[in-house]
Amino acid sequence: MSEYTAEVFWLRGEQDFLNNRYSRRHLLRFDGGLEVAGSSSPHVVPIPMSDASAVDPEEAFIASLSSCHMLWFLSIAAKKKFCVDRYQDHAVGIMTKNEQGKLFISKVTLKPAVIFSGEHLPTHEDIDQMHHEAHKECFIANSVKTEIRCEPVYCPAFNTTNFTSTEPSSDDTKISSS
Repeated sequence: MSEYTAEVFWLRGEQDFLNNRYSRRHLLRFDGGLEVAGSSSPHVVPIPMSDASAVDPEEAFIASLSSCHMLWFLSIAAKKKFCVDRYQDHAVGIMTKNEQGKLFISKVTLKPAVIFSGEHLPTHEDIDQMHHEAHKECFIANSVKTEIRCEPVYCPAFNTTNFTSTEPSSDDTKISSS
């Protein structure tokens, strides 16, 4: 069994709490020490009480599903000797009402674009199978009732002209050990 922790910290200060006119901005601190600004979604609580530049719980949920899927996919690809050069997902979550009329993230669609290189390249069928296996193994996907769909974007062998998104900065790719 493993245990994971996160701290959430919010402080009222001089805000008008009783009239519901307070900032929802808060701090998320993870067990490795990373601190991230959090807030309610501007789709749920209007600005200025929400901070659109901070991570909201809905975004964090979608990102955790996408990240877990990616980590499993990379592991599976490495075991199958497919060299992954780049993986980018544009995950989208949809919030709807459940049978009781309560809002929930009912569907998350992953749209991973993976670029491979080397002599041993996967077929579309190989890619689909690896995504299917990654979904089955993902701890987060196994923990929720949200429908999770994967719609792979098939990329040719590594060619930077076929990948139009921006490169992550060196700060984005640093991993701290704890």
